[in-house]
Amino acid sequence: MSFAWPWQYSFPPFFTLQPNGETRQKQLSAWCALALAYSQRHRLPAMTVREAQDSPLFANRRLQRKLPLESIQVVLEELRKNGNLEWLDKNKTSFLIMWRRPEEWGKLIYQWVSKNGLTNSVFTLYELASGDDTENEEFHGLDEAMLLRALQALQQEHKAEIITLDDGRGVKFF
Repeated sequence: MSFAWPWQYSFPPFFTLQPNGETRQKQLSAWCALALAYSQRHRLPAMTVREAQDSPLFANRRLQRKLPLESIQVVLEELRKNGNLEWLDKNKTSFLIMWRRPEEWGKLIYQWVSKNGLTNSVFTLYELASGDDTENEEFHGLDEAMLLRALQALQQEHKAEIITLDDGRGVKFF
């Protein structure tokens, strides 16, 4: 299944941030929606700004148009303000893009645990993200950094506890 690009992606002015405030806000909203959809479709949880700049997300080869680096940074900052992006370093060169917030992932994981009667069970992070039992779940294949954030959200709700196991980290669900 291929990715369905929005109509704006084929519209050359989309690749230049507009000076009019209202138009610019609509454009930023469209860029944010596109970035989230693209990241979700391609399961890209973490990226560097350089990778993003060179990816089809911000570079339409057919139009021979690229969103300039300064504009990409504006889009990324907008995603951060909306709670969908977290910078992974002080220099803002790499980021975690969250098409689902950690609390939403935590809710999906906990629904699976409850539905399958697995409360009071212990899992390794590998079993949750890559195990055979979770193969048909949306969180299967989830990046470890995001998985940990989701489990931390569940821990704050007293539904889980992150524990250290002999072979790494695990989680116990309540």
